[in-house]
Amino acid sequence: MEFENILKLIDSVSASKLDSFVYEQNGTKIRLEKKKQKIQLNGTPDLAMESAAICAKEAVTDTDTGTQKSGKTITSPLVGVFYAAPSEDADPFVKVGDPVKKGQVVGIVEAMKLMNEITSDCDGVVREVCVENAEAVEYGQPLFVIEEA
Repeated sequence: MEFENILKLIDSVSASKLDSFVYEQNGTKIRLEKKKQKIQLNGTPDLAMESAAICAKEAVTDTDTGTQKSGKTITSPLVGVFYAAPSEDADPFVKVGDPVKKGQVVGIVEAMKLMNEITSDCDGVVREVCVENAEAVEYGQPLFVIEEA
């Protein structure tokens, strides 16, 4: 089986409701298993989505003046766990007020034990970090607001 087909298989199983999958052909065996991830939210179950919606709203409109902010929102490209730093004891990739360049790594989203780098789409300054380190994130959830330079 070609590598691209294996990646497609992994994506298909990831998107499905299957807990495990076994593929065998010509003596080659591939076994995929999903590990159950415990997510504990303090407060109501909708709290994480509420805070994401608030962050997205604040990124677009300044609530005090009603004027538009010049900011670009970086969103999560997949469901997973957000990490602000490359390791537990390391400094975060970026903080509020830090300058960023297009293509610079600003965070990581872990999905199925794969670390996916999140990069800035533009040059600018970090105006807001919308999620906490090790927080579960949804597809499309705002992670950062960057004021373009």
